[in-house]
Amino acid sequence: MEVNPDIFKAYDIRGVYPEDLNEEVARLLGRAFVSFLGVEKVVVGRDMRVSSPSMFDALTQGLMEQGADVINIGQVSTDQYYYACATLDEAGMMVTASHNPAEYSGFKMVRRMPQLLSGDDGIQDLRRLVESAAFRRPLRQGSMTEQDLSAGFIELVLGLVDVGSLSSLRVIADTGNGMVGPILKRVYQHLPSVELTGMYLDPDGTLPNHGLDPLQPENRAELQDRVRREGADVGFAFDGDGDRFFTIDDRGEFVAGDFLTALLGQYLLEKVANAKVVHDVRASWAVRDLIRAAGGIPLMERVGHAFFKKRMAAESAIFGGEVTGHYYFKDFFFADSGIVPSLLILEMLSKKKTKLSDLLAPLQARYFISGEINSRIIANPQDKLQQIAQAFDDVAEVDTLDGISASFENWHFNVRASNTEPLLRLNLEATSKELMEEKRNELLAMIRD
Repeated sequence: MEVNPDIFKAYDIRGVYPEDLNEEVARLLGRAFVSFLGVEKVVVGRDMRVSSPSMFDALTQGLMEQGADVINIGQVSTDQYYYACATLDEAGMMVTASHNPAEYSGFKMVRRMPQLLSGDDGIQDLRRLVESAAFRRPLRQGSMTEQDLSAGFIELVLGLVDVGSLSSLRVIADTGNGMVGPILKRVYQHLPSVELTGMYLDPDGTLPNHGLDPLQPENRAELQDRVRREGADVGFAFDGDGDRFFTIDDRGEFVAGDFLTALLGQYLLEKVANAKVVHDVRASWAVRDLIRAAGGIPLMERVGHAFFKKRMAAESAIFGGEVTGHYYFKDFFFADSGIVPSLLILEMLSKKKTKLSDLLAPLQARYFISGEINSRIIANPQDKLQQIAQAFDDVAEVDTLDGISASFENWHFNVRASNTEPLLRLNLEATSKELMEEKRNELLAMIRD
């Protein structure tokens, strides 16, 4: 079958429904998944998108046609899906387009937790199988059973914190009509001292209120305003499928993902001494510095949840964080979750008897970060990266783990190509605001030349 090759991404499969991804592609992907992995059972969940029920039906039809039994876990968040794959020790496919707009569909695929299929490891194999229809001959017709594993998920995540230590905290949580609202309410019912105010907790694939990506300022503006007006201790925002998590401090200010990685890593090292913490190539030096100061070992990894899970498992790292809001935990199968970091923040604030803004103040006074800046370019992104590498090769410590990273005594940067668009993404940090702005402008001029 002819299929748009662009839907096969670095970390998952994703495209516009029904132009790029439709029921027939979903059915063939189900057959390809079973044929490629040779599995007999597959865990399948789905998100709240309008297209997800029919895409789920087509996918599971293909899985069963190819001879696999389907374990239907229903409409769940992605961290619930990871929990199901891990506890049942089975492969899995989740029907979700994560934080993409309503018209998208997609799939996240688990080989065996914490190993996911990625562009380098499995996703392109699925593409070739779908295009050729060269599936193995099925030996049987699969069947479907349903399992509700939510009670076990709730028990596990609550067990990762000391619920009895939590102070009286006021939390406003915005799940954006995505998948987190129902399970968040059930988890927080077990936190009697925490006052939870919810925003858009009911899943609704039409997205009547705002988009599913809290990294976009317009999607978190209302939450920030309410935290300020209502005097909440903290605000939490979750992306559409619940594997990314974002925090608003008590001032109503957005907390950078690398600063939160630094604070959570430092806090978790108080529980497990001399452990490893993984961060991505874009992260602030705050992560490296706080982890080392706490006696931990910081490890740098390329961007992407498939790579992070694999590296964390290989290193037995206790925690990992990405600038874009993915937080990974050894005690959660090395997987990312939105609910787990929300609970840890509440525990950290309670035990330290402080405000989040007070914990952030020393970092914001010392580390000046640009945030991720995207530049659309006409030239070949790899050619432009090569030009940047050559420009800094003789004057800086250059690393090519993921794009181009260069470090100087008082500033550093990373430039990466987007996996999906003709964009270069710049992250830069310096030891003063003035130097950050100066070097940011120099790099952007070079990128956009």
